[in-house]
Amino acid sequence: QVQLVESGGGLVKAGGSLNLSCTASRKTISIDIMGWYRQAPGNQRELVATITSGGRSNYANSVKGRFTISRDNAKNTVFLQMDGLKPEDTAVYYCYYRDASEVNWGQGTQVTVSS
Repeated sequence: QVQLVESGGGLVKAGGSLNLSCTASRKTISIDIMGWYRQAPGNQRELVATITSGGRSNYANSVKGRFTISRDNAKNTVFLQMDGLKPEDTAVYYCYYRDASEVNWGQGTQVTVSS
């Protein structure tokens, strides 16, 4: 299976920014989707944003206009630039990978936004 390693979480004040990154182990399938989900205590894990190997992106309505997902295919890395952070964005953010044969998750990185 693909291994995912995340970084970039932290503590930030409302209105601030963070950039998350996730690097996947080398894969042979060229068509895939990577992205980010998040989970706050007591809540279900929810989609934040995804991006295909071809660069097509999808965002949750709650983050549209504030977050930007991108990827570097050569480095097997996906990024999430988070601007205008709100306390409601506080959660553990999980990197996500899906191709024709598997779905995998990173270990999670904590994002905390203070009011």
